[in-house]
Amino acid sequence: MTSIGRRLERGGLPWSPRALIFRTMILKNFSPVVAYRDLRLFLATRRRHELWFMALSLAITLLVLFVFFKDTSTGMDKPYERNIIYVEQWPITRTDEQIKAQQKIDQAKKHIQQAELEKRRKAKQAEFKRLDDKLESWGF
Repeated sequence: MTSIGRRLERGGLPWSPRALIFRTMILKNFSPVVAYRDLRLFLATRRRHELWFMALSLAITLLVLFVFFKDTSTGMDKPYERNIIYVEQWPITRTDEQIKAQQKIDQAKKHIQQAELEKRRKAKQAEFKRLDDKLESWGF
């Protein structure tokens, strides 16, 4: 049984006294019409630049909230993909010649990967150099 049901069985109030005071004392004077009138009066006493700054601050706040909402919703539509990394396992009876042969093969693969990486770095560096030259010509 809920706490409200127990209170009603004992002949008590369905709300705690604190909640009852809150409802009667604080919310008694609340009216949407009065709140709207109060807002209009407040805005009427403000200067034009204050209203623009208020609108700007509200826009920035709403933009930040929108970005947080959008960020949490991106990536949720595609399912999780496992990233499995396989490791080579070698027998313990492997000879030194087999180890050296495998190291030569691995070293050749490593050189190819490093050459591709260096090629991409040079391309990115050239792209930044072109951008820097363009900005330099504009005086930045």
